[in-house]
Amino acid sequence: MAERTYRIHVAAELSGVRVELIRAWERRYGVLQPLRTPAGYRVYTERDVALLKRLKKLTDEGVAISEAAKMLPQLLAELDAAGVASGEDPLTSGSGLDFWRDAALLAAEAYDQVGVSAVVDEVLSALPPLKAFEGVLAPLQREVGERWHRGTLTVAQEHLVTQVVRARLVSLLHAAPQGGRKHALLACLPEEEHELGLLAVALRLRHAGHRVTLLGQRVPAVDLGRAVTRLRPDVVGLSAVNNPGEAVFEATLTQVLRELPPGIPVWVGGAAAVAHAGLVDRLGARLFSAEGDWARLVG
Repeated sequence: MAERTYRIHVAAELSGVRVELIRAWERRYGVLQPLRTPAGYRVYTERDVALLKRLKKLTDEGVAISEAAKMLPQLLAELDAAGVASGEDPLTSGSGLDFWRDAALLAAEAYDQVGVSAVVDEVLSALPPLKAFEGVLAPLQREVGERWHRGTLTVAQEHLVTQVVRARLVSLLHAAPQGGRKHALLACLPEEEHELGLLAVALRLRHAGHRVTLLGQRVPAVDLGRAVTRLRPDVVGLSAVNNPGEAVFEATLTQVLRELPPGIPVWVGGAAAVAHAGLVDRLGARLFSAEGDWARLVG
C-alpha cells in the first residue's frame, strides 16, 4: 500500500508546526523535500509529518533549528528503525482516526477554519462516507461540544467547526443512496434549531437502505402532521436538543404527537429527549439514546 500524503495545511495541523515555519525550514535548512502534485501543490508523507514532530520537539526544548537540522541523518534513521516509512496506512487503526480529530481540534483552537476544512477534506478523500462520519466527524463534533461546555473552546471556535462539519454532512447526504423500501421522515421539534444529529441519522438511514424525507429545523407541529399524513412514512424521527424545561418539553411533544396520524412509530433523540426519557415513554414515543437503538430503528 502506498504511503499517504497530505497537503501542507494538513501536515501543519498534524505536526503542530505552522505552515509558514515549514516553508521557512524547507527554504533555509532543507529539512524536507516534499513531493509535488501535477497541479504544483506540496504534499507530505507520514515520514515527513513524523520528522516535523521530532524537529518541533527539539526546538521546543531550546535547540536551534540550525542545530536540529544537522541531526537529520540521525532523526531519519530513528524514524526508519521505528517503521514510520513502512507504508502502513494510519487510518486503519483507532489511533489513526484520533490523529485526524486532534488535527482538526488544533486548527479550531487557532481559529483556522481553512485548516479544519483541509483536515476534514483529507478524511473524506481517504475513507468511505460512513467511516469518515462515524470515525472522525461525529467524534470531532462531540469533543468540540464537550470542550465548549467546559469553557476550553469559545462559541466562535465551536461554530467554525460546526459549519465545516455541517457542510460536509450535507454533501455526504446528497451523495448517499436515495432509494429504499422503507421510508423515514425526519424533523426537528418546532423550536429546535440544532439539526446536525438529524443529518447524521439521515445519512446512516440512507446507507442502511431507507428512503429519507428530511424536513430539518423548526418544523411546526401542524405542518409536520400534514406531511406525515400525506407521505405515510414507516417511521418518524424527531430531534430535541435544546432543553426548555420539563413542562415546555411535555407540552411541545404532546402537541406534535397529537398532530400525527396513529400507528406510525415515532422516535425522539437528542439531549432534551434523553433528559426527559420518562416523558418520552409516557407520551408513547420511543427514545433514541444509544448505539444499540439503531437495530430497532432500522429494523
